[in-house]
Amino acid sequence: MTEATPRGDTPAATVLTLRNVTKRFPGVVAMDDVSIDFRPGEVHAVIGENGAGKSTMMNVLAGVLQADAGTIEMDGATVRFPSPLASQAAGIGIVFQELSLCPNLTVGENVLLPALGRRPPVSYLASKRAGRAAAPALARLGMSDLDPETPVARLSVAQQQLVEIARAISRDVRILVLDEPNSALSPRESARLFDVVRQLSREGVTVIYVSHHLDEVLDLADRVSVMRDGRLVATRDRGEGLDVDWMVAKMVGRAMDTATPYALSAEARRQLGETALEVRVLSVPGAIREATFTLHSGEILGVAGLPDSGKDVLAEAIFGIVPRQGTVEIGGIRLAPGRPTHSINAGMSFIPADRRGAGALLSMSVEQNVVAAALKRFAPGGLLRRRRIRSAAEDYVRRLDARIARLGQAIATLSGGNQQKIILARGLVTGPRVLMLHEPTRGIDVGAKAEIYAILRELAADGMAILMISSELPELVMNAGRVMVMANRVVTGTLSGEEITEEAVMSLATRAEPRAA
Repeated sequence: MTEATPRGDTPAATVLTLRNVTKRFPGVVAMDDVSIDFRPGEVHAVIGENGAGKSTMMNVLAGVLQADAGTIEMDGATVRFPSPLASQAAGIGIVFQELSLCPNLTVGENVLLPALGRRPPVSYLASKRAGRAAAPALARLGMSDLDPETPVARLSVAQQQLVEIARAISRDVRILVLDEPNSALSPRESARLFDVVRQLSREGVTVIYVSHHLDEVLDLADRVSVMRDGRLVATRDRGEGLDVDWMVAKMVGRAMDTATPYALSAEARRQLGETALEVRVLSVPGAIREATFTLHSGEILGVAGLPDSGKDVLAEAIFGIVPRQGTVEIGGIRLAPGRPTHSINAGMSFIPADRRGAGALLSMSVEQNVVAAALKRFAPGGLLRRRRIRSAAEDYVRRLDARIARLGQAIATLSGGNQQKIILARGLVTGPRVLMLHEPTRGIDVGAKAEIYAILRELAADGMAILMISSELPELVMNAGRVMVMANRVVTGTLSGEEITEEAVMSLATRAEPRAA
């Protein structure tokens, strides 16, 4: 049953309605008799924990999935979306959180790609022509300085996210669905995106906004619908006492403390003398001019910075994925550049930001994902020991409280938070001394975030050294004992203890050069 109060005596007109929609998968009901309506020109936020049914609803609207029961109506008439093209033709544009760009094509070609699928066969489109056609959408997002002929592979994750959005608004859409649209954006880029959302709303476009950032939901949304366990549990208008506490309580089914900062115990502070990771004069051509720092056992060191500050390349350079200069040592052992296996053998694990593209092995099972980075340990003499693999996978699934149906389940079928836990398990199964995480809670809900934070704090308390690179300032303020800030491809300062505030981090993130010691 939903709690909602209509405005006035007559219901507001609706442009899109889902009536009693149900979608089942083996062993789970992803959408359970969901009825929800969307009004013309409103920003309607849909929130809920990972696994609540939000992604399934988006895929049904996109024509990717077909409902098992129920109907979809547009302007009062029943419609069907047997394919994504049918959904697009009806005026629905969807920007999924997981990037779907073609890295070998240019920005302009990617923006125009969906339109080509609705035309007669086209074998060639000049990149200059594509760039000119895509320019208005890019300008609308404040990206006029981005060359449309740039290959997408050269863009940062934040820039790619904006290109995804530009692609959606380049067409005449009546309904725009945004799934975590600013998960990799800087505050300035996010502000520009919010301006675009408001402008689209004023123009009559219905914006369905799916986000785990409850403060921005509160700022943007005219109405908020909450899903939990596949059901719609509540819908509330802005003027009906909408606040973060109400949203959290409806999402998780209980009140929850979402702002408890992490404080190292006195015992943990005494153990911070040992250096686990030492980085000296590290540089990456075109990305990092210089980074020098140490990371101690039992410490969570946060790394902050705006896009293009260098922070998003730091972990890849340390781990050996991208070419670098300078020295990296774990416990006095110097790591060879360009050799991730050397880093793993020396006691380092890395959890990348792109969960689906570079993190999860989507076509493989939970069990296979957990042990993928440590197969030698489970194959003495070259023969895989199935029982040992299953036992290890069961142990880490239990320790991290990952919600799965079975170990043989494909990781692609898990919610974002549970995918992140399995990827974290794969990093931990190698027995690392140093754990590096890039955007560790990107796109996961408040409940799953709290669980992952608790896991990381426990690992630090047990002596693990953790490097947390994040675009979410509250995440760093809550969890890091120190925060190193980068700007203009150098380290501009390091904050510790009570110095760590969002204002102080942003001050360093906008500096041109390092502050004086």
